[in-house]
Amino acid sequence: MVNGEWLVGKRLVGIDRCCTSIFNLNLYCMLDLSHKKLDVYALSLKMVKEIYKLTQGFPQEEKYVLVSQLRRAAISVCSNIAEGAVRKSKREKKRFYEISGSSVVEIDTQLEIALLLNYLSTISINEVEQKLESVFRMLSKMIGNLEANNPEA
Repeated sequence: MVNGEWLVGKRLVGIDRCCTSIFNLNLYCMLDLSHKKLDVYALSLKMVKEIYKLTQGFPQEEKYVLVSQLRRAAISVCSNIAEGAVRKSKREKKRFYEISGSSVVEIDTQLEIALLLNYLSTISINEVEQKLESVFRMLSKMIGNLEANNPEA
């Protein structure tokens, strides 16, 4: 860091420099990487924030069980999108996007369990459910596009 700015490559990037998307999510970028321009990535980050908010009210005994599982799965969604985006081969990209989609399904299942245990209400999960559906749909489309462009992927 030099005078409040990060040295990235051979240029200085101000710490307050932001990446944005159609979801108006301000991301503080240390590295200007391609995944940060993906709408699915921005939406998955918003989903992480929602999951963290939802799980704050869970019982203490769930801290290392359901809360941990939900949060790790949410983080896995955006992490695998990021990792897939930087992969060179379409097969590798597809695999990371599939893992990300599986984590979306995992979150959906865990939210069902939370509803069953009365930790959440259907009203409280409406917003995150919409984000889950959108992320899953976007990932499915990305995977489909990779398959269409490379049938062996």
